[in-house]
Amino acid sequence: LKGDFMGDPQNPTKLTILPLIALIFYEVSGGPFGVEDSVKSGGGPLPSLLGFLLFPFVWSIPEALITAELSTAFPENAGYVIWISAAFGRFWGFQQGFWKWTSGVMDNALYPVLFLDYMNHSFPLLREPAYRIPSLLGITLSLTYFNYRGLHVVGFLAVVLASFSLFPFLIMGLISIPRIDYRRWGAWDRRKVDWRGYFNTLFWNLNYWDNASTVAGEIQNPGETFPRALMAAVVLVVSSYLIPLLAGTGAVETDPGEWSDGYFAQVGMLIGGAWLKWWIQAAAAMSNVGLFQAEMSSDAYQLLGMSQIGMIPSIFSARSKYGTPTFSILCSATGVVVLSWMSFQEILEFLNFLYAVGMLFEFAAFLALRIRKPEMQRPYRVPFRTFGATLLCLPPTILLVLVMCLASLRTYVVSGTVIVLGLAAYPILTIAKERRWMRF
Repeated sequence: LKGDFMGDPQNPTKLTILPLIALIFYEVSGGPFGVEDSVKSGGGPLPSLLGFLLFPFVWSIPEALITAELSTAFPENAGYVIWISAAFGRFWGFQQGFWKWTSGVMDNALYPVLFLDYMNHSFPLLREPAYRIPSLLGITLSLTYFNYRGLHVVGFLAVVLASFSLFPFLIMGLISIPRIDYRRWGAWDRRKVDWRGYFNTLFWNLNYWDNASTVAGEIQNPGETFPRALMAAVVLVVSSYLIPLLAGTGAVETDPGEWSDGYFAQVGMLIGGAWLKWWIQAAAAMSNVGLFQAEMSSDAYQLLGMSQIGMIPSIFSARSKYGTPTFSILCSATGVVVLSWMSFQEILEFLNFLYAVGMLFEFAAFLALRIRKPEMQRPYRVPFRTFGATLLCLPPTILLVLVMCLASLRTYVVSGTVIVLGLAAYPILTIAKERRWMRF
């Protein structure tokens, strides 16, 4: 089974556990930047705090466990594309790759937008299209270059950026302790709840655990390193959300309606003063650098892996002198530039829907491989038999369906178009391969 999906044996692994933890942290989170909308859409602090406390048990932990088992069983760069191919065939593996790559590019388009949203508080000119559009383009091109320089550079950069991005929130949490009024945490105005925005914000801030599977072929000793890194990243991600939210909503009296992208900078101003506001803005900028790098790596190495198993043309597996997939990075960066003009909430809902479709296939593949291939080697195995594994998948599956049902008509149209394009692309590429129109 695995012999059909082997990557490039001449490319040495580069990532050890600490850079991998940081890379997973940035593929999922990057810090509390972007969670502010959960307070606004939830109608107050209570739903936001409960969501980030309980949601990981319903979603993050099951997804991380399944990712650990399947990534160690198939330690190759195509990641979830291989899982679906092994369970349901190459056609559905390609569809999974197309949906998840599109979702990933949409996700990556958010980070230049978030970067500028934080800068807007200090530089209002960035709201003007004449300044905003060139800024978005410049940020995207600059960050893409770092990715081109190598995965080991991305991993090291992620460690440094994670430390810098989280430290001001640790300081804010310590400063806020004497001012905490726990009664503020229970505030909730049910009339102001926007369930669609609330669940989309929670879902986006706690998903993409499976993204690390697309660099599994670049990890040193993946059977041991991958599960440990995933579990450490779960703890780090949840803590990075709850501590700032507890401090920000408990230490100062704020209007939940003001909690939107970039509001933590204002919270820092209220708790610590201008120095903390500027520090949080700098941390936000650096966090978005890390988020962009991690997502770009995942998207590019997914294309590389799909090329290595013959699903897409061989140009996608061509590596630069730094060992990075040059054309795959360029293709992913182009998608980011095209999408970055859209608003935060628009992109968020589109990518969540496509991601949900892909995750339903991943849970199905996990159970199908457990049933059909019980003898398959699994260096890490989720400690449940088939019935327990099914129960593990049930809550996140219900959540995925809920997220999809809450989508707008526009999201159904955009996502449906992407799905149709994927269905059409596979036979076209198959004909091109058979007739040797392109090299595979």
